[in-house]
Amino acid sequence: MSEKMSEKHRFYEETISSKPIFEGRIISLQVDTVKLPNGETATREIVRHPGAVAVLALLDGKMLVVEQFRKPLEKAQVEIPAGKLDAGEEPIVAAMRELEEETGYKAKSIVLLQSFSTSPGFADEIIHLYFTDELAKGEVHLDEEEFLSCEAITLDQALAYVREGRICDAKTVMAVYAWRLYSLTGSF
Repeated sequence: MSEKMSEKHRFYEETISSKPIFEGRIISLQVDTVKLPNGETATREIVRHPGAVAVLALLDGKMLVVEQFRKPLEKAQVEIPAGKLDAGEEPIVAAMRELEEETGYKAKSIVLLQSFSTSPGFADEIIHLYFTDELAKGEVHLDEEEFLSCEAITLDQALAYVREGRICDAKTVMAVYAWRLYSLTGSF
Protein backbone atom coordinates (compact mmCIF):
# COMPACT_ATOMS: atom_id res chain seq x y z
CA MET A 1 0.00 0.00 0.00
CA SER A 2 1.48 3.36 -0.98
CA GLU A 3 -0.14 5.40 1.80
CA LYS A 4 0.19 4.65 5.47
CA MET A 5 -3.13 3.57 6.96
CA SER A 6 -3.08 6.53 9.39
CA GLU A 7 -2.56 9.09 6.59
CA LYS A 8 -5.57 10.15 4.57
CA HIS A 9 -5.33 11.32 0.97
CA ARG A 10 -5.94 15.05 0.57
CA PHE A 11 -9.14 14.29 -1.39
CA TYR A 12 -10.41 11.73 1.14
CA GLU A 13 -14.18 11.71 1.67
CA GLU A 14 -15.18 10.81 5.23
CA THR A 15 -18.39 8.78 5.49
CA ILE A 16 -20.91 10.51 7.74
CA SER A 17 -23.73 8.02 7.25
CA SER A 18 -24.61 5.02 5.11
CA LYS A 19 -28.12 3.96 4.13
CA PRO A 20 -28.74 0.45 2.71
CA ILE A 21 -31.07 0.60 -0.31
CA PHE A 22 -31.03 -2.91 -1.80
CA GLU A 23 -29.58 -6.30 -0.86
CA GLY A 24 -29.53 -8.80 -3.71
CA ARG A 25 -28.01 -12.20 -4.43
CA ILE A 26 -24.94 -10.69 -6.11
CA ILE A 27 -24.84 -6.98 -5.31
CA SER A 28 -26.04 -4.51 -2.75
CA LEU A 29 -26.65 -0.78 -3.11
CA GLN A 30 -26.12 1.87 -0.47
CA VAL A 31 -26.19 5.65 -0.38
CA ASP A 32 -23.47 7.27 1.69
CA THR A 33 -23.38 10.85 2.88
CA VAL A 34 -19.78 12.04 2.83
CA LYS A 35 -17.83 15.07 4.00
CA LEU A 36 -15.86 16.54 1.09
CA PRO A 37 -12.33 17.95 1.43
CA ASN A 38 -13.79 21.49 1.40
CA GLY A 39 -16.10 20.70 4.35
CA GLU A 40 -19.30 20.43 2.28
CA THR A 41 -21.36 17.23 2.16
CA ALA A 42 -22.44 15.11 -0.80
CA THR A 43 -24.06 11.74 -1.44
CA ARG A 44 -22.44 8.74 -3.10
CA GLU A 45 -24.41 5.82 -4.54
CA ILE A 46 -22.26 2.71 -4.08
CA VAL A 47 -22.69 -0.78 -5.48
CA ARG A 48 -21.06 -3.44 -3.30
CA HIS A 49 -19.89 -6.59 -5.10
CA PRO A 50 -17.99 -9.61 -3.70
CA GLY A 51 -15.39 -9.50 -6.49
CA ALA A 52 -14.83 -11.72 -9.47
CA VAL A 53 -12.26 -13.65 -11.45
CA ALA A 54 -11.56 -14.06 -15.15
CA VAL A 55 -9.19 -16.34 -17.03
CA LEU A 56 -7.22 -15.77 -20.22
CA ALA A 57 -6.84 -19.44 -21.17
CA LEU A 58 -4.91 -20.45 -24.29
CA LEU A 59 -5.49 -23.87 -25.80
CA ASP A 60 -3.17 -24.75 -28.70
CA GLY A 61 -2.55 -21.05 -29.33
CA LYS A 62 -6.25 -20.11 -29.25
CA MET A 63 -8.16 -18.27 -26.53
CA LEU A 64 -11.06 -20.03 -24.84
CA VAL A 65 -14.16 -17.82 -24.84
CA VAL A 66 -17.79 -18.26 -23.96
CA GLU A 67 -20.77 -16.63 -25.61
CA GLN A 68 -23.78 -15.80 -23.48
CA PHE A 69 -26.68 -13.37 -23.38
CA ARG A 70 -26.13 -10.34 -21.15
CA LYS A 71 -29.45 -8.87 -20.07
CA PRO A 72 -28.12 -5.42 -19.06
CA LEU A 73 -26.79 -4.98 -22.62
CA GLU A 74 -29.71 -6.82 -24.26
CA LYS A 75 -27.34 -8.81 -26.47
CA ALA A 76 -25.07 -11.83 -26.58
CA GLN A 77 -21.43 -11.23 -25.73
CA VAL A 78 -18.23 -13.17 -26.30
CA GLU A 79 -16.16 -13.14 -23.10
CA ILE A 80 -13.35 -14.98 -21.40
CA PRO A 81 -14.46 -17.44 -18.68
CA ALA A 82 -15.32 -15.54 -15.51
CA GLY A 83 -17.45 -15.53 -12.41
CA LYS A 84 -17.98 -14.04 -8.99
CA LEU A 85 -16.15 -14.99 -5.85
CA ASP A 86 -18.04 -17.07 -3.33
CA ALA A 87 -17.91 -15.88 0.30
CA GLY A 88 -14.40 -16.43 1.69
CA GLU A 89 -13.14 -17.98 -1.55
CA GLU A 90 -9.58 -17.31 -2.68
CA PRO A 91 -9.48 -15.75 -6.18
CA ILE A 92 -7.11 -18.39 -7.58
CA VAL A 93 -9.49 -21.16 -6.46
CA ALA A 94 -12.44 -19.34 -8.03
CA ALA A 95 -10.50 -18.83 -11.28
CA MET A 96 -9.75 -22.54 -11.60
CA ARG A 97 -13.35 -23.42 -10.71
CA GLU A 98 -14.90 -20.98 -13.19
CA LEU A 99 -12.55 -22.05 -16.00
CA GLU A 100 -13.58 -25.68 -15.68
CA GLU A 101 -17.27 -24.97 -15.04
CA GLU A 102 -17.63 -22.85 -18.19
CA THR A 103 -15.14 -24.43 -20.63
CA GLY A 104 -14.60 -28.00 -19.49
CA TYR A 105 -10.84 -27.42 -19.12
CA LYS A 106 -8.75 -27.52 -15.96
CA ALA A 107 -5.69 -25.33 -15.49
CA LYS A 108 -2.57 -27.31 -14.58
CA SER A 109 -1.03 -23.99 -13.47
CA ILE A 110 -2.38 -20.46 -13.39
CA VAL A 111 -0.80 -17.02 -12.91
CA LEU A 112 -2.33 -13.74 -11.75
CA LEU A 113 -1.87 -11.05 -14.40
CA GLN A 114 -3.67 -8.14 -12.76
CA SER A 115 -6.39 -7.22 -10.29
CA PHE A 116 -8.43 -4.17 -11.32
CA SER A 117 -11.55 -2.21 -10.43
CA THR A 118 -14.34 -2.32 -12.96
CA SER A 119 -16.18 0.94 -12.24
CA PRO A 120 -14.58 2.79 -9.31
CA GLY A 121 -16.94 5.76 -9.69
CA PHE A 122 -19.84 3.74 -8.24
CA ALA A 123 -18.80 0.13 -7.52
CA ASP A 124 -16.21 -1.64 -5.36
CA GLU A 125 -15.94 -4.72 -7.62
CA ILE A 126 -12.40 -6.01 -8.19
CA ILE A 127 -11.71 -8.55 -10.96
CA HIS A 128 -8.67 -10.79 -10.69
CA LEU A 129 -7.43 -11.66 -14.20
CA TYR A 130 -5.47 -14.92 -14.49
CA PHE A 131 -3.54 -16.56 -17.32
CA THR A 132 -2.94 -20.18 -18.21
CA ASP A 133 -1.75 -22.04 -21.28
CA GLU A 134 -1.42 -25.38 -19.49
CA LEU A 135 -4.80 -27.06 -19.77
CA ALA A 136 -6.20 -30.55 -19.31
CA LYS A 137 -9.65 -31.80 -20.24
CA GLY A 138 -12.17 -31.57 -17.40
CA GLU A 139 -15.96 -31.32 -17.29
CA VAL A 140 -18.38 -28.49 -17.92
CA HIS A 141 -20.57 -27.73 -14.87
CA LEU A 142 -22.82 -24.80 -15.73
CA ASP A 143 -24.95 -23.16 -13.06
CA GLU A 144 -28.68 -23.90 -13.30
CA GLU A 145 -29.44 -20.44 -14.76
CA GLU A 146 -26.37 -20.32 -17.04
CA PHE A 147 -26.65 -20.83 -20.79
CA LEU A 148 -23.52 -20.45 -22.88
CA SER A 149 -21.36 -21.97 -25.58
CA CYS A 150 -17.58 -22.28 -25.55
CA GLU A 151 -15.13 -21.97 -28.44
CA ALA A 152 -11.43 -21.38 -29.03
CA ILE A 153 -10.59 -18.36 -31.19
CA THR A 154 -7.41 -17.01 -32.76
CA LEU A 155 -5.91 -13.66 -31.86
CA ASP A 156 -7.04 -12.26 -35.23
CA GLN A 157 -10.60 -13.44 -34.51
CA ALA A 158 -10.47 -11.88 -31.03
CA LEU A 159 -9.28 -8.54 -32.42
CA ALA A 160 -12.04 -8.67 -35.06
CA TYR A 161 -14.62 -9.41 -32.32
CA VAL A 162 -13.41 -6.32 -30.43
CA ARG A 163 -13.78 -4.17 -33.57
CA GLU A 164 -17.25 -5.61 -34.25
CA GLY A 165 -18.42 -5.13 -30.64
CA ARG A 166 -18.94 -8.86 -30.04
CA ILE A 167 -16.27 -8.44 -27.37
CA CYS A 168 -16.87 -5.22 -25.45
CA ASP A 169 -16.51 -5.98 -21.75
CA ALA A 170 -13.41 -4.59 -20.03
CA LYS A 171 -12.02 -7.88 -18.73
CA THR A 172 -12.08 -9.54 -22.16
CA VAL A 173 -10.78 -6.49 -24.03
CA MET A 174 -7.94 -6.32 -21.48
CA ALA A 175 -7.26 -10.04 -21.94
CA VAL A 176 -7.18 -9.72 -25.75
CA TYR A 177 -4.64 -6.88 -25.63
CA ALA A 178 -2.59 -8.70 -22.97
CA TRP A 179 -2.55 -11.75 -25.27
CA ARG A 180 -1.47 -9.55 -28.18
CA LEU A 181 1.39 -8.15 -26.09
CA TYR A 182 2.33 -11.68 -25.03
CA SER A 183 2.33 -12.88 -28.67
CA LEU A 184 4.59 -9.96 -29.72
CA THR A 185 7.03 -9.93 -26.79
CA GLY A 186 6.75 -13.28 -25.03
CA SER A 187 5.77 -11.64 -21.75
CA PHE A 188 2.99 -9.65 -20.15
